Amino acid sequence: MSTLPPCPACASEYAYQDGLLLVCPECGHEWAPGEAAEAGEDVKLVRDANGNPLADGDTVVVVKDLKIKGSSSVVKIGTKVRNIRLVDGDHDIDCRIEGIGPMKLKSCFVKKDAG
Repeated sequence: MSTLPPCPACASEYAYQDGLLLVCPECGHEWAPGEAAEAGEDVKLVRDANGNPLADGDTVVVVKDLKIKGSSSVVKIGTKVRNIRLVDGDHDIDCRIEGIGPMKLKSCFVKKDAG
């Protein structure tokens, strides 16, 4: 078992040491061994369906029709969702969709809005 910390960028467990730096083979991120502890390793990076990082307050667009559990309503493809909040858990986006109300979404079903 490796005693090296996971990658702070993508949480990959396959980091290796290259000289004085640690390197992640999956995302290519390089960092100093003490850097992750200083920056706070609890920071989770949430990415959209295209791999773009998301942040609180972003506007996203739904990329797939989503059935709402317990209802006959559907969130249609292309629906814009403004002012998202990132949360921990399986559904990592907390938002309010106009005409539907408060909802939790998975980041793999949205893409960051360019405009």
